[in-house]
Amino acid sequence: MTDPDIADLLGADGPFARDLPNFLPREAQQEMARAVQHAIAERDTLVAEAGTGTGKTYAYLVPALLSGERVIVSTGTKALQDQLYFRDLPRVRSVLGANVKTALLKGRANYLCLYRLDQTVREGASFDREHAGQLAAIRAWSARTRRGDRMELAEVPEESAMWLRVTSTPDNCLGVECPFYDDCHVIKARREAQEAEIVVVNHHLLFADLALKQEGFGEILPGAQAFILDEAHQIPELAGQFFSQSISARQLTELAQDSLSECTGITGALGAVLEPVEALQEAVRKLRLSMDAMPQRGPFHQLDGSASVRTALHDLRELMAALADVLASQAERSRGMANVFERASMLSERLDRIADGGGEQDVRWYEQFPRGFALHATPLDLAAPLRGLRERTQAAWIHTSATLSVAGDFGHFARQLGLEDPQTLSLQSPFDYARQALCYLPQGLPDPAARDYIDRVIDVVLPVLRASNGRAFLLFTSHRALRRAAELLHQRVPWPLFVQGAAPRHRLLEEFRASGHGVLLGAASFWEGVDVQGDALSVVVIDKLPFAAPDDPVLQARLDALEQSGINPFMGWQVPSAVIALKQGVGRLIRDVRDRGVLVLCDPRLTGKGYGKLFLASLPAMPRTRDIDDVQAFFTQNGSVSMGEDALP
Repeated sequence: MTDPDIADLLGADGPFARDLPNFLPREAQQEMARAVQHAIAERDTLVAEAGTGTGKTYAYLVPALLSGERVIVSTGTKALQDQLYFRDLPRVRSVLGANVKTALLKGRANYLCLYRLDQTVREGASFDREHAGQLAAIRAWSARTRRGDRMELAEVPEESAMWLRVTSTPDNCLGVECPFYDDCHVIKARREAQEAEIVVVNHHLLFADLALKQEGFGEILPGAQAFILDEAHQIPELAGQFFSQSISARQLTELAQDSLSECTGITGALGAVLEPVEALQEAVRKLRLSMDAMPQRGPFHQLDGSASVRTALHDLRELMAALADVLASQAERSRGMANVFERASMLSERLDRIADGGGEQDVRWYEQFPRGFALHATPLDLAAPLRGLRERTQAAWIHTSATLSVAGDFGHFARQLGLEDPQTLSLQSPFDYARQALCYLPQGLPDPAARDYIDRVIDVVLPVLRASNGRAFLLFTSHRALRRAAELLHQRVPWPLFVQGAAPRHRLLEEFRASGHGVLLGAASFWEGVDVQGDALSVVVIDKLPFAAPDDPVLQARLDALEQSGINPFMGWQVPSAVIALKQGVGRLIRDVRDRGVLVLCDPRLTGKGYGKLFLASLPAMPRTRDIDDVQAFFTQNGSVSMGEDALP
């Protein structure tokens, strides 16, 4: 197929315009499709920034389906993965009449494990009424499901602790020796993927597979001729997670519980295992308690500086080794016992490696949670391992997102991923931001570090909310700021408030849409992947520029390394990363050609600091104002925005 054919397919006289209601031919979409087609054919590396509304999903699915090659498509979240596989891919395949086999593959924690379900039922543990009901629902579903994908069972919440009992991990999977191996949902999904030409995965699975092979799906990926990474702006952070060595209190607690479970039916095993398991559980608890006075996260040397933490960590290492020795004596008695012995040995070695210093180029750090902790060793530089894994595949690598560049420059994204001279493409959104949107930069706000900053932000936002009659997202860079804003607004607004944390995200969004005039307050997870079209959302407020948290030990180590190499870490790393994050938040406002709305950027550094111009230059071109009268006029008019004297160029 030649390049013009792709454009014709997506053009005004093509099958998509003919067969799909509401399909709008877009030049940007056609241009991207040609670039993706060329990259797949030439095994090239492409970085394509496609503004909101470009239609990038079809722009990569059409050439992927027509390529005749094996293509892995990776998305940012499981929800997007399901949307791509169950909605977008069937539509494109139908329009093209493409007889191409496709498969959906998720990480093993998304699939019901029949062995773990059987174990949970056999143990006969006493559950409260809620969990007993959920277990009954899972048992009934297990008899009728074909895929075993937990997303099918909406009546058991995704966050339910019951899922941990009936799904497997790379650690506790018994593999080919499992008595349920022939019916295993993970194995069935893997087989389907092995036979498919288009495989839809998510970034977590992709990098678990490529970096660690921990999901056991390594054999499905090397044969792919192209990898298409949607929402690629997430890759640098996710890659850091999967190239890290980590050990957590949860892993150790699950090992202890599974060791006891495997004793069932094995004479004398419980007598041998119970004491070292209980000692390990107590050691995990003591280490967590000894960390109470420490910051929530920080570099490992902070742990080394505490005598109580050093002692607790030493005891944990000793008891891990002791449990591994006891489990070794039982390993030949069942496949389950062999599995927990292998896990104990692996976790003991990993704990020793992290505690003793990690790799030469690793950043060692810790984090703690209300009931647990995690210890990590993360590579200082991700570019080299990422470059190495791409080279081993000898495939095309296509990275796309609405937010990859800083004022049109892809350098920051490319450096993080070790991309050397990639093909780049920047496609503007087809939305008419000059008519559909207005950017309001309030005057008179103090420095964002001021103690009363959020109070003052709410003061300047309230007139905007009155003009819009609610219908707003308020996005915050910290949960503390979100909580303070919620306190203030509860006392002062007539519209329904939806506050992150009060309910699961999907429910908050459903209720917000249904309310018609709601005000939703969200932090990190609401800055991206949220799509509210129409009149329900007409204002997006952003409290501060989203610079990364200063307590991130890995970031601090990378900034120090940049400074030592002669690069200004603030302008070379922190500003570009914050620009890309800001663009994600701004992207929540205009989601459709019929949307209209006001973007409120509160941070005075946008106009008071030189680097503020870089942020503004990276946003869609829309009118800007510092006058609240212009905001009020925007909501009383149905046409263009009448700008006041204080309007910015």
